Amino acid sequence: MDIRPVDGTLLGYLGTPDSDHLVSLGVRRHFAEGDVLLRQGDPTDHVLVLLSGWVRVYSLTQDGQETVIALRGPGDAVGELAALHGWDRTASVQALAPVEAVQLLRHQFIECLHHRPTIAVALIKQMSIRLREIESTLLDVTTLDVSRRVAVYLLRMARQHGTPNPAGTDLGMPLSQQDIANRVGASLRGVARAMALLRDRGIVVTTRRRIVIARPDVLRSFAGNMPRGT
Repeated sequence: MDIRPVDGTLLGYLGTPDSDHLVSLGVRRHFAEGDVLLRQGDPTDHVLVLLSGWVRVYSLTQDGQETVIALRGPGDAVGELAALHGWDRTASVQALAPVEAVQLLRHQFIECLHHRPTIAVALIKQMSIRLREIESTLLDVTTLDVSRRVAVYLLRMARQHGTPNPAGTDLGMPLSQQDIANRVGASLRGVARAMALLRDRGIVVTTRRRIVIARPDVLRSFAGNMPRGT
């Protein structure tokens, strides 16, 4: 199949020979929307590399509260940290749409990193991007109100994953308001208000789990200039 990795992913940092080699080592798996690919607390025995489709990575606290850690798409490796360290799964991964992935056993993945330095370097780059995402999210939560957090998050997703079309910039992933709320550390009601404001101003256009940024320049201004407390 034609793999089109998104920027900042493991496969996105690899050339065709290394990408083909990594994919050839594993077994193709297909998951339906809603399927859990990896489950928090389970022992680690494999890594998944996403070839198509999007997933949400989330964790549950002891009282059952869910926190969305990230969204991952084509080219991303998931479960790699647990594999490298031999940890139990620290988060669950659920398909947001039909997903195709290649499954590599833990020992296959680690041996590949030892024998293919370019793949090991690509994995380090993917991890670095994710660390920067975490740092940015923590800064947003501590310094921005909910509406600005939503605006900044949409801009970040557009920059990383968006594709242009006649209507604007399509985020290209099935993203719900609850996903956004969990990601930016806000209530669903607060995110719904922020999204309604953006829609009313013609800045974004939304359909079921699809967001198009119609006026990215205005959204950037909105994110940077909105007064605190709105």
